[in-house]
Amino acid sequence: MIHKLSDVVSSNIGKNTNIWQYCVVLKDAIVGKNCNINASVFIENDVKIGDNVTIKPGVQIWDGTTIEDNVFVGPNVTFTNDFTPRSKQYPNNFLKTTIKKGASIGANSTIVGGITIGEYAMIGAGSVVTKDIPNNELWYGNPAVKNGYVCPCGNKCDVNLICNSCKMGGGK
Repeated sequence: MIHKLSDVVSSNIGKNTNIWQYCVVLKDAIVGKNCNINASVFIENDVKIGDNVTIKPGVQIWDGTTIEDNVFVGPNVTFTNDFTPRSKQYPNNFLKTTIKKGASIGANSTIVGGITIGEYAMIGAGSVVTKDIPNNELWYGNPAVKNGYVCPCGNKCDVNLICNSCKMGGGK
């Protein structure tokens, strides 16, 4: 379902994906199946979004960003793709940012371009992420720092890297 008040130019939208009002999806963007793209989201051309992704309102996803399957992007998350932005001056190549499968990014976080957020990693709300985040790690703050490990189910692991909810391991 593509809401009539959105502007979706891309024909690369997967089955059962919902794109809500006031979204803009440019021509070369790729959005997978079973995604939920909430209101007021902007998706630029060189963007790849996997399957089962949730993107909450107010997010802009710029060229060079890849979001893999089962990722959650909270409201008003900001992605960047240029270390030295100037009006009407464009880099030869935009920075490449990858959000790996199962990762979650909390509301109002800023993701500096050129980094990778690992599988099932979790970024706390309001964080500024300036470096790569390994798989299953919990990071938050400004700048974001490691604060433990999370299980693929989303809960924090104890000191033995065991999840108290599902009893699975979450760390290295």
